[in-house]
Amino acid sequence: MSAVDHEPFIAAAIAEARKGEAAGGIPIGSVLVIDGRIVGRGHNQRVQKGSAVLHAEMDCLENAGRLAAHDYARATLYSTLSPCDMCSGAILLYGIPRVVIGENHTFTGPEDHLRERGVELVQLDDTRCRDMMDAFVARAPELWNEDIGV
Repeated sequence: MSAVDHEPFIAAAIAEARKGEAAGGIPIGSVLVIDGRIVGRGHNQRVQKGSAVLHAEMDCLENAGRLAAHDYARATLYSTLSPCDMCSGAILLYGIPRVVIGENHTFTGPEDHLRERGVELVQLDDTRCRDMMDAFVARAPELWNEDIGV
């Protein structure tokens, strides 16, 4: 896939991130794509729902609903930010073979571990994702540090 092919899906993940931020949360968004179609959308909802686990990727997977293994095997997970350990574990658990990351400068999850386990990672280094996170971290460093466990 070329970067152009990723645009509608990373744009949808960015829209999810903005939706979460508008609701008072952390601007991280995710979409799950199977056969060129978005089947799940989500954004970080730790603040909004007082949740310990609703990172964008987890919310996206929950919203996609119960899928068969053969569906996950054809899936690509898009995330505006590099997935953390928890979200990477879900990627491995469900056998999602491809993750497209908007940016990993603000935070880098266990990307090497995902690669070692056969997951294809595409790093877009999308300035929209980076700028969104830079602005958020500058505005709410305490909330950001809480989210990443600092």
